[in-house]
Parts: sequence; structure tokens; C-alpha cells
Amino acid sequence: MSLELRGVGLSLGGAAILRDIDLQLAAGEQAALIGPSGAGKSTLLLLANTGLRPDSGTARLLGDDPWCLPRRALRALRARIGSVYQAPPLPPRQRVIHAVAAGRLGQSGELAALRRLLWPDDAAGVAAELERLGLADKLWQRCDQLSGGQRQRVGIARALYQRPELLLADEPVSALDPRLADDSIRLLCEDARARQATLLVSLHSVPLALAHFPRIIGLRDGAIAFDLPREQVDATLLAELYAGDAPESAAEPAAPSAALRGLQC
Repeated sequence: MSLELRGVGLSLGGAAILRDIDLQLAAGEQAALIGPSGAGKSTLLLLANTGLRPDSGTARLLGDDPWCLPRRALRALRARIGSVYQAPPLPPRQRVIHAVAAGRLGQSGELAALRRLLWPDDAAGVAAELERLGLADKLWQRCDQLSGGQRQRVGIARALYQRPELLLADEPVSALDPRLADDSIRLLCEDARARQATLLVSLHSVPLALAHFPRIIGLRDGAIAFDLPREQVDATLLAELYAGDAPESAAEPAAPSAALRGLQC
């Protein structure tokens, strides 16, 4: 299994964010995560990329329990997991070429990573990923000169350049127009399929999720409401999932800088 969560629970600030989550994704599987705002989608993805540690239950990523690994092994595991964020953490003065090339920094030693960060040695590879997303002319542009949608596509390009075995994306196309959003999600799916990588994407757009993902996971109030093939996700299920307002008793962490918890078993 690429992702295996069993009985996972997580509280932040004394409030339960995730409750008794059972979720397994096999190698090469693709699934969309949907649900109302505040349902726990971002928190689940942060947990799946080792940004948060569960309070209860067990989490195994690419076959390992990340919290039982020594520091070097944990770093190696994280290099195999890619993340795309709704607001990509791109330093304002960083050039796009450096932002995309950073996707592979975890796959190098510290000195080599620093050298590549200062001067990427694979400009052609970076440019090829940007070309796939319609950003070939932005290679040397500064990130603070990009629109919100362009920044999101740079974040996608970085994840594609990384070539992770497990790719997690949290609202990766929220700033894109419908055509670009559809093209970008299709690209993520096609790339993952070609590499037999596992893909889990959180989306507010239910039509986009149903159009591209064979498996739909509905999350509400921090618990899985349903986990079904898309053919079985009907209007009744969706109405129940989105009925009323999502509770606002606890705010989800939205940034990848959420504090990591202890690294001991």
C-alpha cells in the first residue's frame, strides 16, 4: 500500500479534526477527496505527507511508519512523497526555474541540494515540465511576478519534476479558469498513471472530481462519509455530504509549515 491509515484520529487545539479514519490507497491508485470546507481534507493531506502526526491509530506511507524512522530515513521517505498546495510556498524573489528544480532537492545530499538550489543543473528538464503547463515563457521569471493561477501551476510543475511515488494535492487548481483546471488535473492523472504513482487530490469542484477520478472519498466532520467508485456517487450522497454549513469549531491548518510533532515511536 502507498497510503494506509487505520483508526487515525487527530486533534488540534483541543478540537477533534480527524476521527477514526480508515483509508488505503494501493500503488498506482487515483482518488479524489471531496467535502465541505472544514471537513478535514487539508489536515488529512498534511498527515499523509508527514506534516502532522496522528494522535491515535496507525499511519504507513509507502510501507513505512514515518514516526518510527531515524531522521535520515524519514528525509528519504519525504523525498518520495510530493505535495501540491492551494497556495504554493514559493519565495517571492525566487526564480521559477529554482522553484521547480526544488522538487528534487530531497533526493540529493545536502551539499548537492544547496548547489542545485543556487544553480539548477537540469534547466531543460525544468523547462519541459513548465511547457506541459503552458508556462514555458516563465522559466526565469520571479515568483512574485506571477498571478495566483500561474503560481499554482508552478507548484504542480515542481511536483511533476519531483516524480514522487505518492502525490498529494490540496485544491491545486482553485485559482485556475475551468479549462486550465481541467487540463491541469488531467495532466496530474496522466502523469501518475504513466509512472504508476499513487494520487490523492482534494477538490472543491465535484464535477472535476467525477470527471477524472475513478474513486471518490467524501469527508465530513473529520470522518469518512463514503468511499466509493464514482459510478456509485449519486445526487443523494452529495446532498447529504454538503448539507448545511460545515462546523467551524476548529480551523484546519492550511500551510505546509504546520509544526511537526515528535519523531519518536
